[in-house]
Amino acid sequence: MNLTMSLPVHTPVLLDEVVAGLQARPGANIIDCTVGLGGHASAILERIMPSGRLLGIDADPEAIRICQDELDEYGAAITLVNDNFLNLEDVCRRYQFHPVDGILFDLGVSSMQLDTAERGFSFHLDARLDMRFDPRQELTASDIVNTFSEQELARLIAQYGEERHSRRIARHIVQNRPVATTLELAQLVEQAVRSRRARIHPATRTFMALRIATNSELQNLEPALKQASELLSPGGRLAVISYHSLEDRIAKQFMRRAASSCLCPPGTVMCRCGHAPTLKLISRKVIKPTSLEIESNPRSRSAKLRIAERLN
Repeated sequence: MNLTMSLPVHTPVLLDEVVAGLQARPGANIIDCTVGLGGHASAILERIMPSGRLLGIDADPEAIRICQDELDEYGAAITLVNDNFLNLEDVCRRYQFHPVDGILFDLGVSSMQLDTAERGFSFHLDARLDMRFDPRQELTASDIVNTFSEQELARLIAQYGEERHSRRIARHIVQNRPVATTLELAQLVEQAVRSRRARIHPATRTFMALRIATNSELQNLEPALKQASELLSPGGRLAVISYHSLEDRIAKQFMRRAASSCLCPPGTVMCRCGHAPTLKLISRKVIKPTSLEIESNPRSRSAKLRIAERLN
C-alpha cells in the first residue's frame, strides 16, 4: 500500500529544542527510536554529517518505507530498522551501532497514522478498528473492544485515558457489541456521555486509551529508557517528547531516579541503597512548545520535552 501521495505535511515538534538538546554535531552517532516520517531525523542528519550516523527505529513498517525514500540522499549515514524500541539494545548490537552520543524518543501516534483512515486510529475517519503500530502484531483495538470484560474495559479507559466516565462508556460498549468500526465506537462513547459538555470530542480519551493498550506503549517505555541510558556514552544525551501525562510521568520519574544520589525511603537517617547517579538532568523544568509553534502546529500543544545527560 503506497500512502506517500496522501501524506499530510509533517511538522516535527520542538525541532530546534531537540537538536540543541541532543548536541547534534558533526561525527555524532544518534538514535531516533521513533523515526516516524523522518522530520527530526533529517534535521539531526544535517548537523552530524559528514562523518556522523543516525539509527532510525520504528515499529510501523510504513514509516520505515517512507523514510527510506525521504532520507535516501543521506546514504550510508542512516540505518533504518523496523522494530519496537523495546528491543533497542538488541537492535544496536545487531547493527553494531556504537558508541551512542544521543537518543531521542518522540512518543505517541504520528500524523500519518492519525490521517490514514484504514489504520483505525481516528474517530473522525471511518475504518475497521485496528490501532496497531505494527500490523504484524496480533492484538488489535477491535479485540480489546469486543472481547475484554466490562470491568477490564473500564479499567484501561480510566487508567490510560484518564476518563472519569470510564464505567459508563465501558457498559455502553459491552451492551452494543460487536463494534466493527471507528465511527461506531465514537458514536457509542458520545451516546454514553452525551449530556456532558467538554472542550474535546467525547471519544478522545477512550481512543487514546485503546491505542496505548493495543501497543503496550506504557509497559514498553521504562525498559526502553533503561536500555537507552545504558547505551549512551559519557556525555551522551537522552531526549524524550511525550504528549500524555502518564508517558511524561514515566520519563520524569525515570530521569529523576537515575539522577539521584540516594533512593532510600524518605526519612532514612543514613543512605543504605548505594545508588550512584547515572544521569544528570539538563533542564529541571519541562520544555514546552512556544505559542508561535502551537499556532503553526496545533498538534504540538500537549508536547513536553525532557533531557538528561549520561554521567561518567
